[in-house]
Amino acid sequence: MNLLDLFNEDLISSVLRSLIPILLAALGGMLAERVGIFNIGLEGMLLVGAFAGVAASYFTHNWVVGVIVAMLAGMLFSLILGYGAVYRKGDPIVLAIAMNILAVGMTSFLIVAVFDVQGVFQDPGIDGIPTWRIPFLADIPWIGALFALTPLGYLALLLVPTLWIVLFRTPLGLRMRGVGERPLAAATMGVNPQRYQLGAVLASGALAGLGGAQLALGNVVLFGENMSAGRGWIAVVVVMLARAHPVGVLGAALLFGFADAIGFRLQSFGLPQQLTDAGPYVLTLLVLILMSGRFRKTREAAVA
Repeated sequence: MNLLDLFNEDLISSVLRSLIPILLAALGGMLAERVGIFNIGLEGMLLVGAFAGVAASYFTHNWVVGVIVAMLAGMLFSLILGYGAVYRKGDPIVLAIAMNILAVGMTSFLIVAVFDVQGVFQDPGIDGIPTWRIPFLADIPWIGALFALTPLGYLALLLVPTLWIVLFRTPLGLRMRGVGERPLAAATMGVNPQRYQLGAVLASGALAGLGGAQLALGNVVLFGENMSAGRGWIAVVVVMLARAHPVGVLGAALLFGFADAIGFRLQSFGLPQQLTDAGPYVLTLLVLILMSGRFRKTREAAVA
């Protein structure tokens, strides 16, 4: 195999598979960011959604139920952050880190308690999310992969323009941005900041839960301990890099999805899996280093 074999039509499919869970989680993080809640608990929400989706799909043999339960599980888990940060005025960073740790321990315990296995649960009874191919369009060279996605894949891509419209062209979006930028001013205009913040955090959990469902039922059909594997943290960096803008979130998520897909395909060249798997996280560190300089200049300009 030569390097040209890396860049073919299959690469587009690999990028999209890597992209969708990150994009869904990042869109959720973006909504929370817009109302002033920095949500770094996306990793735990992804993991909880993945486990809940697999469990529901296994017991009902229905992927739709699995997706709905994953979304509800993500919302329920996000209540920890919503109640603690919004109503109890706790530090959202501390709360979210605790949630991530809780998610790892809780799902590791539940996989043994519910399925009596350790490490990975894979069973024919799990109903995976199907791929919906759009006739003719799915057969177009190179871009056909965009028309052969799971339902959650189409949903994730459609959410980008939808959330842009909501945030920048509707009264709801104006209120959300007002709550995030000037909560006291928003309150004087009759807006309840706590209600909007809690709603955005719950929506963030729901989208992260859907990302977990895509990861566990769409990309693969199994649940493994800690299978989110840092994707939630990457989603946090995506939100920061995009400055909580829907189009920017898509672009940044594509960047990380491409890095993940390239890393996986490089294993065909004999590179160690540990090295190729590190690609997206090395990119994350580089982005954070570059962004730190930009944020420092922004703070200095604000002080001046």
